[in-house]
Amino acid sequence: MADFDNRVSPFGAARAETGVVDQGLRSHMLQVYNYMAIGLLITGAASIGMFKLAFVETAAGLQPTALGQVLFGSPLMWVIVLAPVALVFVLSFGIQRMSVPAAQMTFWGYSALMGVSLTTIFVAYTAQSITQVFFITAATFGAMSLYGYTTKRDLTGMGSFLFMGLIGIIIASIVNIFVGSSAMGFAISVLGVLIFTGLTAYDTQKIKEMYYVGDDGTVAGRKAIMGALTLYLDFINLFLMLLRLFGDRR
Repeated sequence: MADFDNRVSPFGAARAETGVVDQGLRSHMLQVYNYMAIGLLITGAASIGMFKLAFVETAAGLQPTALGQVLFGSPLMWVIVLAPVALVFVLSFGIQRMSVPAAQMTFWGYSALMGVSLTTIFVAYTAQSITQVFFITAATFGAMSLYGYTTKRDLTGMGSFLFMGLIGIIIASIVNIFVGSSAMGFAISVLGVLIFTGLTAYDTQKIKEMYYVGDDGTVAGRKAIMGALTLYLDFINLFLMLLRLFGDRR
């Protein structure tokens, strides 16, 4: 009888192991969201700070300062626009060779550069409409990310379809740079909202499924940073698409 009391039920062990995995998964996802939130804060601070340095309100409207003319009125503007893209590739393809602190610093640097590149949205849109669209984006993102985390449905098929749609709107956006069609721009924005809304759910599920309880601190840290980068990009692109649809232009 004593021997029976000392035995461990396999079902109890399974429940205990599940509890460990669930707790570890929650901690991992919280780390992903924390990284993402810090990235968004850095982006917002960099964007607002650069706007205040590069532009000044006058009776004639917004006017660029000397710094603004250098950064946004010269070929240097293309460096500002393309630098975040280059850093995304560096982080995406080089993270396996980076330490976790180095990957974090790269992500923070990318977030700051993205903020600088987004400075011009304050020139094009009113601050009130930017704030309103930000909160709309946050609510939409939060709802879809929660769905992706909790749903039992496999979103892999939807993800493949959305990725093809993403390639399509990228090509259409490049074409529209030369065409300048407002109707095409509106259609791209509408499709972009749908695509990035769906990608938010899909990417959240993918990040959740990539978690492995046996990962060491370095591997888990890298996964958290890449997950944060993925969701950060979904949020920023969803925000920009919604801003084009609902933002009030100056």
